[in-house]
Amino acid sequence: MTSTAPTLLYIDDDAGLARLVERGLRRHGFEVEHARDGDSGIARLRQGGIDVVALDQHMPGLDGLETLEQIYNLPHAPPVIFVTASQDSQIAITALKAGAADYLVKDTQGEFVAQLHTAVKGAMETARMRKARDDAEAEVHAARDRYAALAAEREVLLREVNHRVGNSLQIIASLLHLQANSSSDDDVKAALTNAMGRVAAVAQVHRRLYTSHDLNSVMLNQYLDALLEDLRRSAEGNRMSRLTLKAEPIEIDPDRAVAIGIIVNELVMNAVKYAYPDGAGPIHVELHSRQNDMELAITDNGVGFQAKQDPRSTGMGQRIVGAMANKLEASIERDPAHSGTRMVLRFQGKDISSKPQAAAGA
Repeated sequence: MTSTAPTLLYIDDDAGLARLVERGLRRHGFEVEHARDGDSGIARLRQGGIDVVALDQHMPGLDGLETLEQIYNLPHAPPVIFVTASQDSQIAITALKAGAADYLVKDTQGEFVAQLHTAVKGAMETARMRKARDDAEAEVHAARDRYAALAAEREVLLREVNHRVGNSLQIIASLLHLQANSSSDDDVKAALTNAMGRVAAVAQVHRRLYTSHDLNSVMLNQYLDALLEDLRRSAEGNRMSRLTLKAEPIEIDPDRAVAIGIIVNELVMNAVKYAYPDGAGPIHVELHSRQNDMELAITDNGVGFQAKQDPRSTGMGQRIVGAMANKLEASIERDPAHSGTRMVLRFQGKDISSKPQAAAGA
């Protein structure tokens, strides 16, 4: 397999010197073409197929610097070696600033041809390296654009998935609520209401993700505020009329937000059922972050643990709370100093960060 010889365009009005350049560079494997002035040189370059240019300074019509400027206005211009008989260094500086790859002082006997060969090889290698760099940068930019497009598409799909899952879970919660209201059996009604709260806790996370700018996290204070509002709407009468939230702005991953929401649902519903046998009373949910730890407390001022165990209780709520606490690698305990019931959940807050915004309250 043979490779095509590189082609040099020599632009100079001196035909004799052009022949010397042609003979000298052909021995080194170059094809050499000659243009007698700047205009014909530019015309030849527009046809393509030129790998490197040697350009004389003094020519009729366009001089070397004017021709150099027009060459670099062409798309994909080849490198240019500027050639002159002048010893003035200012010309070299001007040519290099104008974009010339190299600068040579010529002689009428053609002794500079060996230097021209070296300069041409260096200019072509520099051009090859620059093109490889530009191609690599273009590929990086193209890959980055493709990644950004895929990431945007993935985000849209995830939002749509969260929207549909949230809607489906909300429908299930609504069906459970309707079934609970239509039941005349208090035990069945309580079980369906508890199930509805658990479904709503998961649905709220998906609704938060659908409307959030970040699909990898949930603002926990906002999530709990919405969750407690769901519980208020689902409660009969005024059993949760004094349910309040005091929460610092904390960001958390969705999986752990679900576990926390289910724990809050279970403990709040437990307080509603057992803390105030004679009616409604205050139930407080508090969320605090201390450096890399988080503390969640559900408090009531009711009868506390002195109340007799309800014989209808299945212990399902306690088992769910325990399972979710294990998922969070959290400790959960009752505050013995509180006269009513105060359950405190503590765990390390990996992937949690506080946000400078107002705390939620109800």
